[in-house]
This record gives sequence, structure tokens and C-alpha cells, in this order.
Amino acid sequence: MGSKGIRDQVAIVGMGCTPFREHWDKSTDDLLVDSSQAALAAAGMEIDAVDAFWLGTMGSGISGLTLSRPLKIDYKPVSRLENMCATGSDAFRNACYAVAAGAVDAAMAIGVEKLKDGGFSGLTTQFPPSDGTTVPLTAPAMFSLLAPAYAKKYGVDDAELKDVLTRIAWKNHRNGARNPLAQYRKEVAKDVICSSPLVAGPLGIFDCSGVADGSAAAIIVRAEDAYKYTDKPLFVKALSLVAGPSAGPIDPTYDYTTFHEVVRSAVAAYRQAGVDNPRAELAMAEVHDCFTPTELVLMEDLGFTERGMAWKEVLAGTFDLDGELPVNPDGGLKSFGHPIGASGLRMLFECWLQLRGEAGERQIDNGRTLALTHNLGGAPGSCVSFVSIVGSELTES
Repeated sequence: MGSKGIRDQVAIVGMGCTPFREHWDKSTDDLLVDSSQAALAAAGMEIDAVDAFWLGTMGSGISGLTLSRPLKIDYKPVSRLENMCATGSDAFRNACYAVAAGAVDAAMAIGVEKLKDGGFSGLTTQFPPSDGTTVPLTAPAMFSLLAPAYAKKYGVDDAELKDVLTRIAWKNHRNGARNPLAQYRKEVAKDVICSSPLVAGPLGIFDCSGVADGSAAAIIVRAEDAYKYTDKPLFVKALSLVAGPSAGPIDPTYDYTTFHEVVRSAVAAYRQAGVDNPRAELAMAEVHDCFTPTELVLMEDLGFTERGMAWKEVLAGTFDLDGELPVNPDGGLKSFGHPIGASGLRMLFECWLQLRGEAGERQIDNGRTLALTHNLGGAPGSCVSFVSIVGSELTES
């Protein structure tokens, strides 16, 4: 048994995304209003026409009231959802399912996070006591374990590994420099990246995503209604979310060269979408590049390369903006920062622009009509993973 999927049953007809910034002059309410109004405007829809709302936020508000008050959607159904860094994606998933089920005609998925004025440099969530096996490491420390493990398994020496990680950061900052919504809009030279101060293990500052505030939103309707709102809808092909057993950190067989959760969610998504060769069929992919070695491992977990080959493909430019399969064309988490509840929907916003031919100077033109988003929450060996695939055309029956 497994998810049967809802391929081509629902469509995205409007999206909005705020700039991801240090928004000292904007509140969570302001960001929610900005992204929702942009999504409604894109769909040519009034907010009264939206039947239900799913709000993704990890720590910027509790309950549906976080959204109902600023949007003035009195007595509408609003669900607040949290699933670590996959929060925005899961809000989108639930909104799509509600429309596909026929429970509502139109739904909004919206994500938001206000991190910069929290007074801390990263996440500060306090977890309840568990069985004592939780590993007390920082996020950079946990993800830094991927790099030496990958290098050892596939015979990559220290200099080659540094070049690979540097190339990933260089690529994503280069893409982000072409995106007006990105937080960091400067290209960074490889020698600057390579010589940046170390944070954890082999990871320097430029190997880590930043902290930002932001919001993004999507309007979902039934596929047969999509052209009432826009002549360029995106049809949802696959939605796949898995939560792992969280055993990796205490499992002696886990080797830190893969995310088992990502592999499983990708396989399910490709099955739902009817994708046999993601590298050849996808126009682009937005992936969870929280740290550079994460993106490296994801290239193999998502089936973009064979095992042990991703590092060579990175150096060859396969995933560059003009490469065979562009990855993170909007600049990714590296350029946007990572406001938790908003990141998944921000990734989807890039698919919205790219597949509609509206991405400006970073527009991809490879003739393909499918795009993938992936994000994960947690850490290597203990995470949730989400993969979606959207397309600009209905599948021929």
C-alpha cells in the first residue's frame, strides 16, 4: 500500500512570494498579507472565494488565528501546520488534498516565518524530553557529518571535496544574484567561499544557509476550473511526504551518505507523476540546500545521478543554470535564507515562474514542462522529507 496520488486533479492558479530579507519593519501579519494578496492578484480572485486555508509556521504563531486575524477571514476554516523544515510543503500538500477530495472548491496554502527579530542566530525550539538518544548537536554539526562520510565512501580527497562544496555554494549564490526576491544578491568568488571561516567540521560560513524572514502563498483549485483563473496554471503531479524512524543517529549501519527518507519520498513522487528518468524529464529542481553537502547527497537520493557520481557532476556543471538539469535556479536556501514555514512554498514559487516563462534573466529554456521541489526537516538519519512535482501541461490519457 502507498499513496495513490492525485495527479492532475488540482492546479495552482495563483502564487505570491515576499522578498526574503531582514524584515525589521514588517511583522508576521504584514508578511502574510503581502504574500496572500500577491497570490490572490495572480489568480484574479477575491479572498472570499477561498474556502479554506492551511498555514505553515514553525514558531511565528499558533493556531489558525495567526492567519484569520490579519487576513480578516472571519469564521473560515484555518489549519495551522508544523512539520519542521517541510512545514510550508506540508501546508501545500494538505490544501491540495482538500480540493482533490471535493471538500472545498478553492484553498490557500501559505507559509511564514519571522526569525530575525527572535534575538537568536538560528532556531531555538525546545523539544520535550525523549528516551535520551537524541544527539545534542547544532544543525551545522549534524549536516557536516555528510561531507567526510561521502568523501571516504567514494574516494574523494580533501581538496576535491572542498572544490565540490565550493562549487555548490558558488552556483547557488550566482543564481540568487539574478533573483530580486533573494536575501543575498551578490555573486561570491570561489576563493572567497573556499577560504571562509569554518563553522563545523569542513563547513565554512558559505556552506551554510542564512536566517531570514519571509512568506509565500499558493491558491489551489480543481484542475477543470484552472483556466477560469489563469491561462498558465500549474497542475499538481505528485505530493510525497515521509517521516523516518529517527533511528539513524543510534543505528551503527547508518553511514551518513544518504537520506533514506528522501529516497523513499522521491520514489513515491516519481511513481505518482509517471516520471521514469527525472534527470531527462524535469526542467528544473528546487532542493533543500540547507548546507552544501546536503545538496551533494540529494543529487543522488533524488536520482539525478548514479551513486558516487554526484561530486563529478557538480564539478562538470550538470546542475548549473545552463546545465543539463538546473538545480536551485532561484538561488536556493543559500541565497534566500531559511524562514522555516515559508521555504517549501518559496521553492514552489520558482517552479511557478519558470514553467510559466516568467523567471527573467534566470529563465530556463530546455523545452521540458515538469519541475520538482524537495525539502526536508530534521537531520541526517532522522528527518521528514517532502517531494512534489508540478507541470504546465495535463498528462495525455
